[in-house]
Amino acid sequence: QVQVVESGGGLVQPGGSLRLSCKITGSNYNIAVMGWWRQAPAKQRELVATIINDGTMSNDGQSDYGDAVKGRFTIFRDTSKNTVYLQMNALKPEDTAVYYCGATIPDYTGTHDYYGQGTQVTVAS
Repeated sequence: QVQVVESGGGLVQPGGSLRLSCKITGSNYNIAVMGWWRQAPAKQRELVATIINDGTMSNDGQSDYGDAVKGRFTIFRDTSKNTVYLQMNALKPEDTAVYYCGATIPDYTGTHDYYGQGTQVTVAS
């Protein structure tokens, strides 16, 4: 059974930095895409960042970011640990949200998306 577990959230002052981690376990298949989404109160869930995780593809390692975080956040991975990270710099109060890690894993039945329970990030002075 696939498990997605985030860690690293907390309270940080505006302008500060925080790093989130996400470990994905329990899959017998390769993880194709890993990423982060967030949801603030009374708002829809939005993309933060994704990274391609398929060594057979020419775009392996390619990352994509939501417009709100470009230039401030960086997604990176440790493939040996099936772990994805989100380095968040120059944090703003509007970055306050629950951050969810996700993984897309194809298997013989199709492509499946898995998400963690989320970790709270609060940016406030």
